[in-house]
Amino acid sequence: MKNLSVSIEIDGTQREIGAITGETVYTAQFRYADSYLRSGNARPVSFSLPLTEEPFSPEQTRAFFEALLPEGFLRRTVAENNRTDASDYLSLLEMLGAECLGAVQIRGDHFYMPEPEYRPLDPDTMFKLASEGATTSADLVVEAHLSLTGASGKIGAYRGDDGQWYLPVGSAPSTHILKQSHIRYDHIVQNEQLALKTAARLGISTVNSEMIEAHDQPTRSLKTATEVILLAAERYDRTMTGSRRTISGLPCPLRLHQEDFGQALGIAAADKYERAGGAYMKKMFDLLKKYSASPIEDQLKLWDLIVFHWLIGNTDGHIKNFSLVYDRHLRSVRLAPAYDIVSTVVYDNHSSQMALAIGGEMDWYSIRRETFEQATAELGLNRSIFMKRFDQLHGRFETELRAAAEEMAGDGYDEAVDLAETILEKHRGALSSGTIV
Repeated sequence: MKNLSVSIEIDGTQREIGAITGETVYTAQFRYADSYLRSGNARPVSFSLPLTEEPFSPEQTRAFFEALLPEGFLRRTVAENNRTDASDYLSLLEMLGAECLGAVQIRGDHFYMPEPEYRPLDPDTMFKLASEGATTSADLVVEAHLSLTGASGKIGAYRGDDGQWYLPVGSAPSTHILKQSHIRYDHIVQNEQLALKTAARLGISTVNSEMIEAHDQPTRSLKTATEVILLAAERYDRTMTGSRRTISGLPCPLRLHQEDFGQALGIAAADKYERAGGAYMKKMFDLLKKYSASPIEDQLKLWDLIVFHWLIGNTDGHIKNFSLVYDRHLRSVRLAPAYDIVSTVVYDNHSSQMALAIGGEMDWYSIRRETFEQATAELGLNRSIFMKRFDQLHGRFETELRAAAEEMAGDGYDEAVDLAETILEKHRGALSSGTIV
């Protein structure tokens, strides 16, 4: 029988809220603790798991908690190294649940958890993380007992005020996510940085990010020089505001709870890519209308973000790549900043099928301005206001994309200019059979 304690950080203090119990992943159920429900200030861990005395079904439990784990090769490697089946999300949560996305912590009854600390990341480890694919990140994930979602090689890291990087161990919170270059896609780090910079120039709220070189290079003229790099993205679900404690002599950030839209809507990670009739966009907008502390502003922000995913050519913007973030008291929720955006259409072997349907259309090459007009009707949005936003973003896109690429080229990453030109070429080609304005 598995018995995993579930706690959540509220204003810097971890509070036990319930437990996941069951013999297998097919029978495990989450249930809120009676003491938490009676506390008078209980808050649900997810919109899909409202406060109730009854246990949630295995399917409801799995949809939220399995989404805290890594996917793909990283998950399989972690499982294999610990002689655990990759489908056993309970055992993986027990191993990795000390530091998850958001403010949730998972602890097993018998699993050893090291004391929290920040261990300096030496240059050799940083180089291996950048150059050896997901294997090194899997080793670090196990060493640190931390869990990050997604299929790419990534780890949580802490950066000190002096710029030194540390590996957070045990329950020590990270401040950044370090992402590796992907061996299947050239210049994926530069691609993501270009997308985030362009989005920010268009007024879209994004995570703060930068590229860091994993070792000294005498020149960036060689292709390999800009492939041994990492993308460092600042975590929007961590804050130093209100910090009251230290770990290893370093200020410890507070955790802010967050959940992606898949978790909030009870959609399993296996279903993160929309199928025909899924109506994911409508469900996302309806959730903001009902729960956001600023529903009109957040609907406009979500619209801008979806338009940008189309403009940049990101067909991998699935429902888990849009999230909600709570305040430190768990009282209010807002749309989270944009993250995990790349132009997938620049890679010939990537699917052209969008991860979210827009106006009933899934094929990136078939989406037009009228497709978004159709979406406003389906979503119950003011056509005049939201299409004006569309026109503004589209009208400025090429200028801001080129400006972001030139800025990166000024830092030595000339490949950003080629990426920008390829994005624009793909976009013009997709629209050549119709008009957008």
